[in-house]
Amino acid sequence: MIRKYFRKKASGKGKVDTFLDKYNLPRAYFNVNRKMITRGILIGLFWAFIPMPMQMLAVIACTPFIRFNVAVAIAMVWLSNPFTMPPMYYMEYLTGNFILGKEGLPDVALTLEWFSDNIADIFVPLYVGAAFYSTVVSFLIYLFVNWLWIRSVRDEMSEKKKKYSK
Repeated sequence: MIRKYFRKKASGKGKVDTFLDKYNLPRAYFNVNRKMITRGILIGLFWAFIPMPMQMLAVIACTPFIRFNVAVAIAMVWLSNPFTMPPMYYMEYLTGNFILGKEGLPDVALTLEWFSDNIADIFVPLYVGAAFYSTVVSFLIYLFVNWLWIRSVRDEMSEKKKKYSK
């Protein structure tokens, strides 16, 4: 099922080909196959969990070293947006405190002013939690999507065998 979804999205090649030709972008970074899509999810989620500006540029900086679907990776980075960042960063801060065995600050307010006033106290726990989520959670989601893709291909093959065996 997941494979069919991405195949459908890739079938509208007119506009995509025009875009790639216009900006002279390599087609390899827009391939739709299991490895490219799951790697794109992994890279995108990895950078999405790290509290930093310009996460999309970090994704682009990875392209010479790892081959992945860039469009999917950038879409995954957009999961951390101004609405989701405060809860994500708070969760990372709490996780970092838990990993470090610290109590944390009382009366946490999810405002920019509170963050700027307490940056020295929250910096290390925040990035320890971010490192945990960037590596562990993004890798688990990578494995899950990879498993879903393989399962959908197997289900599709078994449906074809049933169809042709009748």
